[in-house]
Amino acid sequence: MPKVGAEPVSDVHVEAARIQQQIKEYLGLRTSDLVFEFSQVDGKAKLDLITINPRHNQSFLFHSETGADKVDALRKMLAYVQSYKEKENSYTIQWVMKGDKELHTSYFRASNIMDALEKLYYGRDRNTLTVFSVVLNPVA
Repeated sequence: MPKVGAEPVSDVHVEAARIQQQIKEYLGLRTSDLVFEFSQVDGKAKLDLITINPRHNQSFLFHSETGADKVDALRKMLAYVQSYKEKENSYTIQWVMKGDKELHTSYFRASNIMDALEKLYYGRDRNTLTVFSVVLNPVA
């Protein structure tokens, strides 16, 4: 069996799938509402965790992590998911797609307003959305 470091390749895939399942369960999202998008950046594995809102069928960045490899990035993402509510502020953003009349409300956890907007705009042309309000939600 081919090896990656000291682990058989299949074990790496099993571990990655196990951690992805833990993240889904922790967030309480269906598989169809969560996308794990991996890329290589400067020789490291970058993981963008993307959520899909089934109500308005739009995708948004939940969080990004970089690790030595795919499993390392997944482990960092799991740690983030388990603690992000204590570390980041909650924002409510109201927005409309260009050519649409329906006002949408989306919720983001971010360290500041700019990061919340980056999560909203992730993967899309900024000119396709009109943002009406960004509100920092009170701490409960």
